[in-house]
Amino acid sequence: MDPEPFNKPFLPVIDAALRQHRHRDCLVFRDQTFTYGDVDRLSAQIANRLMDAGFRSDCKGAVYSLNSALSFIATLGILRAGGIWIPVNPRNSASDNVAILARFGCDALFFQGAFEEPVQGFLGAAGAGATAVCLDRADASAPVLDDWMAGAAQAPPAVSRAPTDLISIPLTGGTTGLPKGVMLSNRNFCALEYGMRTSNAGRNPVVLAAAPMTHVGGRIALCGLSSGTRTIIMEAVDPAAILASISRYGITDFFLPPTGIYALLDQPDVRDHDYASLKSVSYGSAPMALDRLKEAIGVFGPVMRGGFGQTECPMFIARLAQEEHFAHDDPAQGLASDQRLGSVGRATVISTIAILDDVGSELPPGTNGEIAVKGPMVSEGYYQSPEETAKVRLNGWHLTGDIGHLDEDGFLYIVDRKKDMIISGGFNVYSTEVEQALMRIDGIELAAVIGEPDSKWGEVVCAYVEVAPGHTLTPAEIIQRAKADIGGVKAPKRVTIMAELPKTPVGKLNKKPLREAAWAGRDRKI
Repeated sequence: MDPEPFNKPFLPVIDAALRQHRHRDCLVFRDQTFTYGDVDRLSAQIANRLMDAGFRSDCKGAVYSLNSALSFIATLGILRAGGIWIPVNPRNSASDNVAILARFGCDALFFQGAFEEPVQGFLGAAGAGATAVCLDRADASAPVLDDWMAGAAQAPPAVSRAPTDLISIPLTGGTTGLPKGVMLSNRNFCALEYGMRTSNAGRNPVVLAAAPMTHVGGRIALCGLSSGTRTIIMEAVDPAAILASISRYGITDFFLPPTGIYALLDQPDVRDHDYASLKSVSYGSAPMALDRLKEAIGVFGPVMRGGFGQTECPMFIARLAQEEHFAHDDPAQGLASDQRLGSVGRATVISTIAILDDVGSELPPGTNGEIAVKGPMVSEGYYQSPEETAKVRLNGWHLTGDIGHLDEDGFLYIVDRKKDMIISGGFNVYSTEVEQALMRIDGIELAAVIGEPDSKWGEVVCAYVEVAPGHTLTPAEIIQRAKADIGGVKAPKRVTIMAELPKTPVGKLNKKPLREAAWAGRDRKI
């Protein structure tokens, strides 16, 4: 993939989209609608007022809020002032968020009134130089947005940005250690915008944003502006409200992690709604159980779209298109094989994928190795950490840290995270393979597999599972069924049934607490 066409600043893309579609609806939140013209004016006022307060290019801004129209507009204001957006997930602990803001040097913070306490903690650490603005409450200790930006110029400021200048510093998931800041540049966002625009060609998208807009949801909304997307914003994932909104607003597209889609499918009236408007229901961020994927296709229609990305190269590493869920790419021919449905898809319009060995040589189809990617969406590296950046770059490739293989047709299969490999009695066991086998057992809703210490084997395969409502399973039954499926070496030796498995603030399975408990008091975790 030639990155040259994407070597340009992202701000002109935003400016052109807001002008081109100025009479169209842009954002809908609760019962309030903002046109593209409204968003243009409000975000320009925020940008101008920031610059009046001394905010300049390369200053950093954050929005501490649940999903809302104003939080998205404030994010645009930060970008249009030439700033760098630090996404802050309000579902993280307050202490973690205050530490993140301090660590990355936040200069301006827009916040929802409900989060005033942690914001005050940040301001106490940041000193008098930081700007704070409350989005929604006039009785907050900081000025409320309407008053703060009153009288500011309504034309966007002239800001010069280079292709490699940063747009955002999102954080890695942090499930295996201290989160790192990922440097996403103008050219990265131009590539993401191109990918979104290619996907949206020839139609008028109406996108539901229910997943946190600090993550994939926000990048989808930003990069969908050039397509004239109408974005329906929900404060959080509310399964009943999501199902009702699809026909109410004519939703064409939405993204949720698998756990969110499972919550939709578990609604008692899930088959009573009209889903005729849907064009794509995207899932990713974690593997999806095959039986639930098939159920989702049965409920929502031939609209499921899988994919693979990571914070370091968002959204567009691989994509399993809607038609690729079916035999011969034709819904009339029935579902594709279970093997195909377990794939995350093929390289996208902006990516090139390879499987590498430990020295960076490409491996043939069917051979497991580290998944590597090239493309203009690959980040500039880790913020203020060239040594960590060097660890994930080899021979011009970005190393994803995932183990997998390509088949002869270019479909990518993820076997495990490299660091999640379990070595038991000298055998390599990939935890994701075991999890997928467990989730093929009728009645298992979710499974997490880790290696736990064992005096004989070094590590043994242990599973933690959630059992679906209405099902009864014992650990012994689960172990027996897993052995019949994948054999005694890979099957778990111990199974713990839990009411709910731990998850990250964005709904991804979080094995870190399980591993920490299992390896407590030891000087290593492998």
